[in-house]
Amino acid sequence: MGSTGRGTRSLVRRLSGLPFRIGERIGLLEPPPPSLAPGARLPKHTFRWDLDKTYLRTEFDSIKDLAKSAIETAADKRAFPGATALLRALRQEGNRICIVSGSPTQMRQVLAAKLALDGVEYDEFVLKNNLKNILRGRFRALRAQIPYKLPAMMLSRIAAPAEAETLFGDDAEADAIIYCLYADLVGGRVSLQDLERVLIASRAYEDDAQRILDLARQLPKADAVRRMFIHLDRRSPPLGFRRFGPRLVPVFNYFQAALVLYEDKVLSARQVIFVALEMLDSGQYELGHLATSVQDVIRRGRVSRETALQLTAEASEASKSGALSGRIDLPPFERIAEAFRERVRELGGTTPLDDVPPAETLDYVRLVDEEHEHRRTRRRDGIG
Repeated sequence: MGSTGRGTRSLVRRLSGLPFRIGERIGLLEPPPPSLAPGARLPKHTFRWDLDKTYLRTEFDSIKDLAKSAIETAADKRAFPGATALLRALRQEGNRICIVSGSPTQMRQVLAAKLALDGVEYDEFVLKNNLKNILRGRFRALRAQIPYKLPAMMLSRIAAPAEAETLFGDDAEADAIIYCLYADLVGGRVSLQDLERVLIASRAYEDDAQRILDLARQLPKADAVRRMFIHLDRRSPPLGFRRFGPRLVPVFNYFQAALVLYEDKVLSARQVIFVALEMLDSGQYELGHLATSVQDVIRRGRVSRETALQLTAEASEASKSGALSGRIDLPPFERIAEAFRERVRELGGTTPLDDVPPAETLDYVRLVDEEHEHRRTRRRDGIG
């Protein structure tokens, strides 16, 4: 084992000495995260996005799925309806878009091309260097997400700490755990000792764990992570996410995310309309589906009835100023607005979840252990 380990390290050193352009092309070397220009203002709001199953429709539950994903061109890849319009809406002055994906570095060119085709601009784009993990014999790291995503987000915040952050992930991996852990580290609610126990539970390699602990010491602290969204790609029951508290919102689609961001005063009514229009144009949603989505987030206490009615009123004004100009395929907006108002009125009183504090401090070690057991069960059942 000793000679094999030395040989692997030697190979990695030799490959690391390749010209950067070649190393980047084969996915061994990654460009350094872009830093703010000297004298540049710190971002007002950072939006962190995953890609697979969050922005892109991606299947990787089998070898066949992985192979298909690997050979797809940028034009083959499909974004979830509404995700592109939402990302464009978030691209405002003072905001920062950061993408951290578990896709391998070899996918950078095609993924970057896909985002360019969609007109999505970003400030950071981090991919997972699994080739380097393989060459170093770090096979646990191929599936591990906490030792990969957590330091990537921490490095990003150290370089450009924002006043507020909003995170987007999915229910296919451990995004809910990782995002809450990151939020509590940024908020100063997780000690280094507790973090070390979590890293042991996540089976992080010793040097990776030490690096993460070092980053945690440098992390600019603030109660910055205001909202987290988990896209329910696997259609997981939303009730299962209640334990993470009101800041984490599970959504079935991006119209629901846009509604919450409207209530958070991050998006305008006009921007919510554009998200809805993209979903209708996809052919996968009708007005009735969107109305049901509104009812769902109100019933779950994620958006108030008052906010939904206010959005309808503001959207009516936006439509009069041309937000729906040329949309002869849709009924008159006032008819749409009245249908939405009626669906909202059908609901009784709801308790805003944001008024209910989390029942208890999250036990991240237990959550990580449960995630590992869940993953083993899925593999045993042949699900992924």
